[in-house]
Amino acid sequence: MDIYGFEVKAMNGTMVPLSDYKGKVMLIVNTATGCGFTPQYEDLQKIYDEFKDKGLEILDFPCNQFREQAPGSDEEIHTFCKGRFGITFPQFSKIDVIGENADPLFKYLSENTKFEGFGKGLKVKLLAAAVKSVDKDYKDNSNVKWNFTKFLIGRDGSILARFEPTVGMEEVRAAVAKAVE
Repeated sequence: MDIYGFEVKAMNGTMVPLSDYKGKVMLIVNTATGCGFTPQYEDLQKIYDEFKDKGLEILDFPCNQFREQAPGSDEEIHTFCKGRFGITFPQFSKIDVIGENADPLFKYLSENTKFEGFGKGLKVKLLAAAVKSVDKDYKDNSNVKWNFTKFLIGRDGSILARFEPTVGMEEVRAAVAKAVE
């Protein structure tokens, strides 16, 4: 199965086939409203504003699996994100991205990308310690590690890149700019 064979659940409960996004560049991200990376919503919205007319779609999937940092209902999460960050890109129903109940889309994305590490710095050390408390072998598997992991999908449905939450948003923006050319 390729990316276009998946369906995802909209906030209103309807199923949305990813084939609806054929020919678009997609940035698929698992998010949380109470995470240290939550301010990335602001950067995501800027990227969306800059590139949506060139075929970018950002698909936002709230997830409460990492220290319960997205505890609200779909509607509460959406109201927060719209009010605080002014998001206008599609936000879907809350999902699991790891474990037994992981959404098939995120299983596919994880299985077809590699975890390349978090980089360096104090924030990275803190994140690595938190992740290790949940997944002792996190360095050796491709599972999503934390909120705000991003997957860049090309117009042909291929996975172009995976960005861990610690990757600078300017790097994400540069990759999106190249993908929409």
